[in-house]
Amino acid sequence: MQIYRCLPSATAPGTYAWTFVAPEATLFNARGRVAGHHFAGPTWQAVDGSKVVGTVLARAASQLPNTIPWLLLSAVVTQAGDTFEHVAYVQRLSTEGGAAPATGCSADTADTEIRVPYTADYYFYAND
Repeated sequence: MQIYRCLPSATAPGTYAWTFVAPEATLFNARGRVAGHHFAGPTWQAVDGSKVVGTVLARAASQLPNTIPWLLLSAVVTQAGDTFEHVAYVQRLSTEGGAAPATGCSADTADTEIRVPYTADYYFYAND
């Protein structure tokens, strides 16, 4: 899920807009088993407890409507463990869904949150 909150617009005073808060996703490996979680930071944590936090280096628009962009992120290991021990980059590709709604955010819905489902492929690259 991509979590958005209805907040006053930073670019158009007196109006409101859905503002990105955080991702909330379960990561699955190639066998379909739970491999970890993705949450605010952006952070990815494997089932072994290893954790990386990313910083966006590049983004590309998806070809699909109402879809979050593809991303390349540099990664810093913040918790050691076998899975993410050497991860230096994270790439998000093949996204579907997850974009903020185009309507429904106003003074009447201020501070409400909405969760928008999405799918993506995440690739983790090591330096070695």
